[in-house]
Amino acid sequence: MKERIDDAKRRMEGATKNLSNEFSALRTGRASTTLLDRISVNAYGAMTPLTQLAKIHAPEARLITVQPFDKTMMTDIERAIMESDLGLNPSNDGTTIRLPLPQLTEERRKELVKVAHRMAEESRVAVRNVRRDVLNEMKRAEKDGEVSKNDLGRAQDEVQKLTDAEVKAVDEMLARKEAEIMEV
Repeated sequence: MKERIDDAKRRMEGATKNLSNEFSALRTGRASTTLLDRISVNAYGAMTPLTQLAKIHAPEARLITVQPFDKTMMTDIERAIMESDLGLNPSNDGTTIRLPLPQLTEERRKELVKVAHRMAEESRVAVRNVRRDVLNEMKRAEKDGEVSKNDLGRAQDEVQKLTDAEVKAVDEMLARKEAEIMEV
């Protein structure tokens, strides 16, 4: 039982960690280098993460700079940024690509909050699916005589507590992200 509970905890924490990564790529009003983490560039015939091809900084609240290690990659990096779904318009001065972040409109902020809610709900569903899978495994084990009814009840309570804690963590992450997006 213990190993099943540990596995459930690991899988549930993975779902919230994944949500954290998704939230970091969700654009807010201020510049963050994590916005570019998902961008891959066709470099030397292979898709390579932008973070491996350039130094990325956020020197100001509304500006991200990208300095490629290899200057011949400038146009490929610019193209990858423009083709991404971030809606950024890069400007190139020969050595540095500047990405000014426009002020978000109220309508766009509300759209981003909806996206964040959808991401959070997907994470909650993933946590609940883990709970369901683990509880089914435990019930099978009890039916096969591997575990007593009392042990099953205690384990089910522990899995429910894990689930509640992870769902609460998701809700807290969503509240922080929502406040960050709506901040002007």
